Amino acid sequence: MQRIATLALAMLAWVLASSGEALGADVAAAPIRVVVWDERQPEQKQAYDNFLGNAIADALGGRPGIEVRSVGLDDAEAGLAPALLDWAEVLVWWSHKRNKDVPDEPVRAIVERVKAGRLLVVGIHSAHWAKPFTALMDERARQDVRRQFADVPPEKLVITEVPGMRTVPKRDARFTPCTDVERKPDGTVAVTLHLPGCIFPAYRGDGKPSTVKVLDPAHPLAAGLPDVFTLDRTEMYDEPYHVPEPDSVVCEETWTAGERFRSVMTWRVGDGRVVYIRPGHETFPIWKDDRMLRLLENAVRWQRTDVARQRGG
Repeated sequence: MQRIATLALAMLAWVLASSGEALGADVAAAPIRVVVWDERQPEQKQAYDNFLGNAIADALGGRPGIEVRSVGLDDAEAGLAPALLDWAEVLVWWSHKRNKDVPDEPVRAIVERVKAGRLLVVGIHSAHWAKPFTALMDERARQDVRRQFADVPPEKLVITEVPGMRTVPKRDARFTPCTDVERKPDGTVAVTLHLPGCIFPAYRGDGKPSTVKVLDPAHPLAAGLPDVFTLDRTEMYDEPYHVPEPDSVVCEETWTAGERFRSVMTWRVGDGRVVYIRPGHETFPIWKDDRMLRLLENAVRWQRTDVARQRGG
C-alpha cells in the first residue's frame, strides 16, 4: 500500500511539473504585450509624420513576438484605462510639457503593477519628470532607506519625506535623494528623506551630436549594440542626474563640449524593473535609428526574461 501511495505521489508530481513546463512554454510563446504612451506634442511633427509614440509602436510592432498598442494623453481615460494596464507587460512612456495633466489614479496603479513584477516601465528622455517615473523613483528611494536602516525596529524608525525638486538645480545643489538622520536617546531613528528631483543642472537643445558608449556589454539591454556609436542630432543633458543609485548603468553619453550623462539606467522597484533611456528629443529623429530601436526592443524583451527568472524559469 505504501509503495502504491509513493508511486501515485510521484505520478502527481510529474503531471504538475509537466503542466508547469507547458504553461511556461505557452507564456514564452505568447507575444510580449507593450503599451506605448505618448503626450503627442505638435512639435513632434518636425521629426515624425504621425507622432513619436506611433513611430515607436510601428517599429516595435514589426518585430517578431511583440504586440503593441499606442495611446496618448488625449485618449479616453488619458490612455491609461485599467483594462489596458492589466493587459500590458511593458509600458514605454514619452512626455514633456503636460506631465501635470496625467491623472494620479492610474499612476498609482502603474507603480503597484511594477512593484508586483507585472509591469516594466521604460521612461524616455523628457519622461524624467513624468508622473509614473518620478513616483517609481520615489518608491525606490523609500526602498533604499528601509534597506539602509533594516537593523532598526520598525516601531523605532520614523521617516519624514521632503518632495523632490521640480526646478532645474544649480550644479552644486545638494544631490537627491539624500537623508538627514537623528538618533534619539530612546532608540528612535528619525530620518528625513529628501526625495529625488529626477532632474539635472544643464541641458542644451542645439542638436549637437553625442557619442554613446556601452559600459556593460553583458547586460541584456546591450545585446546587439555596437560598443560605441554616434547620434547625429541630440538634446544634451548633463550630470549630476538626481535619481537613486541605479542597479546598472548600461550606456554613457558624452558631447564634445565635455558634458556626460548616464544615458541608459535600470532600477529594481519591488519585484519589477524600471528603465530610463535618455536620447529621444521630440524634434530629432532618434526613434528612427536602428540602434536605438534595438536598445528599446531589448528593454521590452527583458521583462519576459525577468518574469521567467522570478518563476524559476
